[in-house]
Amino acid sequence: MQRPVLVIASGNPHKVAEIGAMLDAVDLDLRQQPKGLDIEETGSTYLANACLKAEAVAQLTGQWALADDSGLEVDALAGAPGVFSARYAPTDHERIHRLLHELGTTPYRSASFNSAMALADPSGLVVLQAQGICRGEILHQAEGSGGGYDPIFWVREAGMTYGAMPQHLKLKLGSRGKAARQMAPGLKAALGLG
Repeated sequence: MQRPVLVIASGNPHKVAEIGAMLDAVDLDLRQQPKGLDIEETGSTYLANACLKAEAVAQLTGQWALADDSGLEVDALAGAPGVFSARYAPTDHERIHRLLHELGTTPYRSASFNSAMALADPSGLVVLQAQGICRGEILHQAEGSGGGYDPIFWVREAGMTYGAMPQHLKLKLGSRGKAARQMAPGLKAALGLG
């Protein structure tokens, strides 16, 4: 029997690989969205943006599509950068610098990574949604490696930054991992694997 095709609605190979690892237990033919495709994220929530991307990629490819949108919300900054996390500054380094500058020396550094996922059928209809949250705090300076805000986001449960967390901990504690776990049973059922 041929494995069902699932297109990950992202042009970021790292994100596609990460989501693929999270869905490893589901027997799928995972593919990255077509090259050069750029879907404007005009939604006011992570879930709205995930739905926009899943719908567009499903309609374009005629395949099942899974999209996610995520961001960092810092309590002392009234939830900023939020849905604008990726557009907060041009590069990861500049985003971190801006965030740390805006936080300053405040001792109130609680924050959360938030992720939403949406699954669209081949016609572009969203049939499944999930959300995950990972609570943590913002360090005063970056520690270790990782993309995005990972080097400044400390996860107390893990005793390390998000960037230092191994894959199995990201699956267990991370916002995208929580959303993927929540989505897996419905995904298997929708694709006839459950």
